[in-house]
Amino acid sequence: MNRGDWKGQGVTNREPDRLNDEQMDILLAREMTRLYGPLMSGEELRSALGISSKEAFRKALARKTLPVPVFPLENRRGKFALTLDVAKWLVARREIGMNASEPPDNGETP
Repeated sequence: MNRGDWKGQGVTNREPDRLNDEQMDILLAREMTRLYGPLMSGEELRSALGISSKEAFRKALARKTLPVPVFPLENRRGKFALTLDVAKWLVARREIGMNASEPPDNGETP
């Protein structure tokens, strides 16, 4: 997203990394829903979850280690996830990454 895409979202003139989790959830969910619709499956789902191949996805599914709930749909092939769940998971992973990269508050350098 470029900076102009943030206008009208209640966060004008803010950098994306300064958005709180709730704002990021909303923005990412809207953008992903616009791109993929309410459900994700196949390559889009695997890519968003950072899973490199169909086989890796199958293994994670069998081991029940996928980070979002997935489910079948009657008369459709594959597994599906709500786009909203994927967006929330991505925002949570971002927050974990940002916290891990922040310097300690005690004034020491890592």
